[in-house]
Amino acid sequence: MMGSETFVWALGCAAAAGIVVAVAGGLLTETGAWYAGLRKPGWKPPDWAFGPVWTVIIILAVIAAALAWEAASSPAARAAILVSLVINSVLNVAWSGFFFKLRRPDWALIEVALLWLSIVLLVVVLGAASSTAGWLLLPYLAWVSVAAFLNYRIVQLNKPFA
Repeated sequence: MMGSETFVWALGCAAAAGIVVAVAGGLLTETGAWYAGLRKPGWKPPDWAFGPVWTVIIILAVIAAALAWEAASSPAARAAILVSLVINSVLNVAWSGFFFKLRRPDWALIEVALLWLSIVLLVVVLGAASSTAGWLLLPYLAWVSVAAFLNYRIVQLNKPFA
């Protein structure tokens, strides 16, 4: 496959993976009484904003993945892209599991540092293949930076967890 065929194939695969990550994270996210009862900082984005923001981030990540895959210069570059995406996907879903399912924001705070580093890895690895792909991931990095600080403040305001 060459050119636009490669991009369409990569876009389809990335979109399918993005949907799996979004659904898995969503299934682990329970904003019931426990979450409502947590003390949160006044600057926390409204709950309704999280869905649209994550939708945009996943769309941008899907496009970035397809652009990088198409532009990759070698099988080794594509392997690095794939490994980076898998690591990030696992960490993305795991955060929701720690925070919401296990109700351990303290563990999620440790995990979000790994998630943040995995996004930096994505920016570097995908950006090496396509600078546009790297730029498309910066909103993801920014959002997870805000989420990490929010996670930190929730831990501070509500600890200890058990």
